[in-house]
Amino acid sequence: MKNILSTKLLTPDQKTILNDAGILFQEYEAIKIDFQEFQLAGDFDYYIFTSQNAVRAFINHNSNFHKKKELGRECFCVGVKTKLLLEENGYKVVKMTHNAAELGRFIAKSHKNGSFLFFCGNRRNDDLPDILTKDKIHFEEIVVYKTELTPLHFSESYDGILFFSPSGVKSFILANEVGNSTVFCIGNTTAEEAFLYTDSIIVADIPVVEDLLKKVALHYNLSIKK
Repeated sequence: MKNILSTKLLTPDQKTILNDAGILFQEYEAIKIDFQEFQLAGDFDYYIFTSQNAVRAFINHNSNFHKKKELGRECFCVGVKTKLLLEENGYKVVKMTHNAAELGRFIAKSHKNGSFLFFCGNRRNDDLPDILTKDKIHFEEIVVYKTELTPLHFSESYDGILFFSPSGVKSFILANEVGNSTVFCIGNTTAEEAFLYTDSIIVADIPVVEDLLKKVALHYNLSIKK
């Protein structure tokens, strides 16, 4: 049986995908998310969220405020699940893309006269702000959560390792080596970090956990339930 290490705790439904495929797995949290205190800055036309953590941090901190004044706020976001989380909390998603660079290019082309407040973490990548700056889009960013690396050493070797963010890769590498493991990455940004340590990388077609897990099963020619 194949043995996989997940650098993120999986939900019961996600675990079922691996169990149904007959894959053994171990899981741990390679990073820790801490929501931050913050104040909303100025008046902006749109909000930008590139992660579920940013949405949760905003809603957690501004639960009363956003219910009264922010309901229906138009947002741009990265990721299917980020979009669903925003919509579940009363926000309108103008545009969802699968990565930050794609979102930046869309905004620069279609909403260049808008003003944007970008909710992010302290380890956010530079793609989106670099594009907005280059194209002279009016925006400000506000750090609403911090990502802490929580490295843990594993003496066991694994057939595959699952990574869900560049920070997760960095955390794992602080205490381990990839070795001969195949690395499975949720998206291209995560894969770029992983390429610093291995060439044996497979990237999910759609950057969601379930798609990545199915990619693992297919890679090992294991059947999965639809």
